[in-house]
Amino acid sequence: MASCCSRLSLTSPFLSKLIAPSRLHHHPSYARLVPLLPPSSLSRLCSATCSAATSIQILCPDAGRSPAIARNVIDVLEERGLIESLTHEDIKAACARPFSTPVKVYCGFDPTAESLHLGNLLGLIVLSWFQRCGHVPFALLGGATVRVGDPSGKSVERPTLDEDTIERNLKGVVANIEKVLKVRENGSSENAWQSEEGMRMHPARVLNNYEWWSKFSLLQFLRDVGKHARVGTMMSKESVKTRLNSEEGMSFTEFSYQLLQGYDFVHLYKNEGVSIQLGGSDQWGNIISGTDLIKKLLHQGAAAYGLTFPLLLKSDGTKFGKSEGGAIWLSPSMLSPYKFYQHLFATPDADVIMFLKRLTFLSLQEIEELERAMSLPAYIANSAQRKLAEEVTRFVHGEEGLEEAVRATAALAPGGTTQLDWRSMEAIAADLPSFSTSLSSVEGAALVDLCVSSGLSASKGAARRLIKQGGLYVNNLKIEDEGKIIGQEDIVDGKMLLLSAGKKNKMVIRLQ
Repeated sequence: MASCCSRLSLTSPFLSKLIAPSRLHHHPSYARLVPLLPPSSLSRLCSATCSAATSIQILCPDAGRSPAIARNVIDVLEERGLIESLTHEDIKAACARPFSTPVKVYCGFDPTAESLHLGNLLGLIVLSWFQRCGHVPFALLGGATVRVGDPSGKSVERPTLDEDTIERNLKGVVANIEKVLKVRENGSSENAWQSEEGMRMHPARVLNNYEWWSKFSLLQFLRDVGKHARVGTMMSKESVKTRLNSEEGMSFTEFSYQLLQGYDFVHLYKNEGVSIQLGGSDQWGNIISGTDLIKKLLHQGAAAYGLTFPLLLKSDGTKFGKSEGGAIWLSPSMLSPYKFYQHLFATPDADVIMFLKRLTFLSLQEIEELERAMSLPAYIANSAQRKLAEEVTRFVHGEEGLEEAVRATAALAPGGTTQLDWRSMEAIAADLPSFSTSLSSVEGAALVDLCVSSGLSASKGAARRLIKQGGLYVNNLKIEDEGKIIGQEDIVDGKMLLLSAGKKNKMVIRLQ
């Protein structure tokens, strides 16, 4: 239905009888009507009712009902602060016809670890926006480039990974990608489908650049790629200049990385029809290498585009994807959904609105309403943070992961009313400090003694002061008696109990 008009006049008597104009594109009658009309009739209907003066924008029948699909993806990304730089301003025109000529777009992910982290999530978010707006996303695994190492943003050269580690990392990264993007399975059709929300979406493709680099000889690389690379231009890249001016310096291996990434774009452009490369702002130089090579090798640079998105930084300039314990991993085996949720929930007020725009698919209207609510006296503290944590955890870990995170959060809330059970505590125990001892040594013991032996408190005096201040909890129940003795009723299912010193310091006591 590429020929169908996407702007339908309110003056059409046929449609105005169905529903009030302000609710037209939401009404189920529209969805029921469209399949009943043959393409020729539908095309005539659209043509007959199209009026630039009195029209409102709705979706073509084959485009679904998502507001995002009715708009240019570049506009969507700009509004949400997801564009740092563009190689060509006419990229917007290239993305203007998703129903007839969807663009193919890719973002690369080097498998340097068994999981992607929160900083990588922006690449998946932007790919997902392209997918939701009717375009075709490609996720490129750096099975070859990870053997070289990207110097961008690095002060020292990455350690060399062995083959087994690379293969293990590739499996983990693929699992991350398949969790958040609808991926085309091997042998399946490339046809678009409609999501539950009625959006027309193309399945994502996952490729590995080792597939072509493993067949590329050094002589072929020097002749076909190196010949077109100017050393002066390569040395002017910020990632190169920074390293050359450091004590560490830069190896030839790292220096050549930009050519490998650049040729990836050439290969995808030539063999898959991919015309847009995405990357973080630190990838600008590598992306330019790709568009330049396409221009020199294929003489078609005008049709190849680059788009960078800003790095995920907090208002104080620190990386949002890092914590005191290291990276915020996307794989549940490396970081539980509970810990992931908690990191997002801890977002400062100064940053939460920006991250809602960049990391979620909530409408801007809903985000603006949250922002207005934050300034009102009746605002419930951390409501915006809770929404951010829920939306991003659902996107990364699915509904089950979100439910697990919410249950754990409720179970660990001091003073909360959630009934603790052994299985719930076991699920969250891996995320908390724990202490193992015998049941006989705990039952009948003084609470202050247990606080010291478990390491929760430095001394009995410190434990008593905590009780006086109302900050010591057993299984989320506040303790007011300094002489509290642990009884059978305090031990959850005869196997565990939870001690809390304030809101953040917790200790799981495992009983054997």
